[in-house]
Amino acid sequence: MKDKLAQGLRKHDEKALEKAIEQYSHLAASVAYSTAKGSLTKEDIEEVVSDVFVTLWNNAEKVQDGKLKGYISVIARTRTLNKLSSANSGVILDIDDYDPEDDFSIADETEKKDICRELREIIKEITMPDREILIRYYYYYQTVSQIGKEMNIKTDTVKTKLRRTREKIKAKLIERSYTI
Repeated sequence: MKDKLAQGLRKHDEKALEKAIEQYSHLAASVAYSTAKGSLTKEDIEEVVSDVFVTLWNNAEKVQDGKLKGYISVIARTRTLNKLSSANSGVILDIDDYDPEDDFSIADETEKKDICRELREIIKEITMPDREILIRYYYYYQTVSQIGKEMNIKTDTVKTKLRRTREKIKAKLIERSYTI
């Protein structure tokens, strides 16, 4: 099923942007607030939320159907971390900073946190460039062709590396007693 809002954004329809702002500004503010953990002022949070929608508009072609909420959440988290790092120059963003809100449908919050922690550890064990490809694809929502172009790798190679990396992650999770 097509996502009309995502389609509108990809077409740079200003009404779609207005609707996205109306529908997701509270989400962006919540993500920014929880990421900042009280380290930013209300005005800083408002600035981050504005930056989220400017970034969304400037990168609208990357929005995939059904993934707008996740995309906005990632942008909000990244913009907040950038705002915090500019205030505390020298802070380096790391995979440990990413704590997905809706990535798993596990009822128990403790189990959700455990699997996220395990997943971060497994991702750290993956060698480059496979790790970079994985992070670009799943955390920054880049397409296979964007990754290939930016990393100067054939698109088929990117697909193969993603498939093999997913298989490795699945095997390691199963090895660590997680059911997939």
